[in-house]
Amino acid sequence: VVMVTGAGGSIGAELCRQILRSFPSILIMLDNSEHALYQIEKELKSLTKSGSTELIALLGSVRDLNRMETIYKTFSVQTVYHAAAYKHVDMLERQPSVAVQNNVLATHSLAELAKEKKVDHFVLISTDKAVEPSSIMGATKRLAEQFIEGHAMGSVRTKYMSVRFG
Repeated sequence: VVMVTGAGGSIGAELCRQILRSFPSILIMLDNSEHALYQIEKELKSLTKSGSTELIALLGSVRDLNRMETIYKTFSVQTVYHAAAYKHVDMLERQPSVAVQNNVLATHSLAELAKEKKVDHFVLISTDKAVEPSSIMGATKRLAEQFIEGHAMGSVRTKYMSVRFG
């Protein structure tokens, strides 16, 4: 069971397309945008054959920890690709607290839940803007990477990693 957060975004949707090629038993696509989630679900359903991967599209925010815990528990998630993030630099400069809540704190909470629920792999999708950050967005993604690094050092079972896309 694989879950992609931010599945309706450009990176999350592409991850879903690529993951589908490895035929997981279940692919959970999570996004807070109904329209974006509908679009990727519709596209992927047209690509799947009957009896192959079960596609589950779930609306929700990664900041809703009760929802995330329920999803981890209900579906016995094995791998998380965490692509959900606020990414628009100019907008986040005007709303830094929201960027911190979503990009840093929600990531940390999801990673904690992954450990509690015995998830095998947790992959943070970061950005090249996290290298010597000069914006709130880059700084929040860099902090998220540091949290993931801390989780990796403190975890025996769950494997944590960050990947930067640019």
